[in-house]
Amino acid sequence: MIPESKIAEVRERVDLVALMQTHGVELKKSGRSYKGRCPFHNEKTPSFHVWPEEKRFKCFGCQAGGDSISFVQRLLGKPFLDTVRDLAKECGVDLEAAVDPAQKEKAQLKEAVDAAWQVYQAQLWEPSRGRKARDYLNGRGVTEDLARSFGLGWAPNEWTTVSDRLRELGLLAFAEKAGLVRKRPNADGYYDFFRGRLMIPIRSPEGRVIAFGGRLVEGDMEAAKYFNSPESRLYNKSETLYGLDVAREEIRRSKTAVLCEGYFDCIGLHQAGVKNAVALCSTALTAGHLAALQRAEAKELVLLLDGDAAGRTAVERLAGPILAAGATARVAVLPEGEDPDTFARKAGDAGVQALVKAAPALSEHLFKTVLPDGASAGFEAKMAALQRLKPVAQALPVGLARSAFFAAMAAHFGLKAVELETELRGKPTAAVKPAPKPLTPEAPKEKAPELWEVRYAASVMRLPRLLQRDTRRVGDELSHLGLRTLVALIGAGQSPQDALYDASDALKQVLTKAGLPETDEALEQAFATVCQTLKLRFIDEHLRRLGAQVAQAAVANELTEETKTLLAEQQQLRELRLQVVKEGKVSGPPGGSNS
Repeated sequence: MIPESKIAEVRERVDLVALMQTHGVELKKSGRSYKGRCPFHNEKTPSFHVWPEEKRFKCFGCQAGGDSISFVQRLLGKPFLDTVRDLAKECGVDLEAAVDPAQKEKAQLKEAVDAAWQVYQAQLWEPSRGRKARDYLNGRGVTEDLARSFGLGWAPNEWTTVSDRLRELGLLAFAEKAGLVRKRPNADGYYDFFRGRLMIPIRSPEGRVIAFGGRLVEGDMEAAKYFNSPESRLYNKSETLYGLDVAREEIRRSKTAVLCEGYFDCIGLHQAGVKNAVALCSTALTAGHLAALQRAEAKELVLLLDGDAAGRTAVERLAGPILAAGATARVAVLPEGEDPDTFARKAGDAGVQALVKAAPALSEHLFKTVLPDGASAGFEAKMAALQRLKPVAQALPVGLARSAFFAAMAAHFGLKAVELETELRGKPTAAVKPAPKPLTPEAPKEKAPELWEVRYAASVMRLPRLLQRDTRRVGDELSHLGLRTLVALIGAGQSPQDALYDASDALKQVLTKAGLPETDEALEQAFATVCQTLKLRFIDEHLRRLGAQVAQAAVANELTEETKTLLAEQQQLRELRLQVVKEGKVSGPPGGSNS
């Protein structure tokens, strides 16, 4: 991925007029702009305008517009990234120097993981080779649609199924770093790490495969039930929640996330209709996990863990980070011996939702679990309960959350809060302090994109075919660099997940809040309004700039050739605006605009 800063540098460095003349476009200076016949359609009267200061062009005949990159893309039919690379060479921008070695390795790891995933998927759905894995899924009540939704695959009980393919692609070294293959100990070559296992892809929130879990189905049944990918530049289990890519929309709608501990617990809950379920990829819940849920707009977390001693212990283990973060959480208690997967299959969505609805607050559950008899309990029971709560209490930072926790504990235990805090005093987590100012100047904050542009990009991400409906090529004129790059990559054939993967966190977050219609049919209708509204905004902005130039010329009281050209452009734009308005009435965005 080319950094956005370098793409912006290429746009600024390219001499747009010289570039167009190199490609045979004859341009004549007309005031501050240049004018000529459009290279994209046949015309007798010049309607193609270039503004060198703004690095933009526009044809009022065929509506083509954009910058140097979109000009070359449209003229030569070249992909976005290839166009940027070629222009960078021409204008002396060194793209290689801008590539962070860590980012380069990350991209190579992605290639290896993607290639392996394609093999695993093909193996699962191959009629004979994937039968055993499909039988296993059937036995767990996982339908084909759900298996495909979660991207499940199959690693045959063979030594080189994946490594052979990765060797062909020259990716073995990166596959080893990703934990997909290992070097043979006593010979040359590599062998597959995952063998005889149902492959469970672990995906980033935007849906890109970054790691795998492998459930043993065939082979040495004495081996570990699960193998998992190691952490890498691509995969950090402390920031990754399994199933978040699938659950994100329902979490956003319900403002609640249901957290379980196993891959198949999560899959089973989704099969039962609990679409906001996610799972940990490790035993610990971290600030990174809670931040990911916050970005998905979860306001509440419901813990749904195994109904046994291990599940109860897990609640105590997870409580510290949750309470320390000040998150709202409840605990849904499963019947003894049940896990979320088996319970969901028996009780269905209604049963799980009833359980979730009745779930008590996390602190209330904790106190009643460790000391069921409350204040009437004996001395020994209270001391034992306090020892169980000690790790939770010590995880709480100094401040309101810690004080409230001890006040609630005091009410349940029948003891004074100050005495409880003295008894449980370890080294409490320090209150969060502002980070020290960096020694180097901070990079400028990314400019927030305009709401209508966000809706355009988000619509294209959801339904890439909508680009074909943008007959006025509004996407070429988006003012936000990140959104334009995203749309260009999708237009060049990249999947929305791949195009979004390297975008900034701020851009990913704002795209989740686009407020799109739920159905594809409604989205298609709304997209026409988005395109129309943006086109009118672009025209109005251009008219404002022209109006200012005409006003300056009027002060001089001279009707020069430049003024005549400006007035002609104004008239063309006004006529274009009338055409756009006639195409349909434009309404304001629901909930207002951030423009």
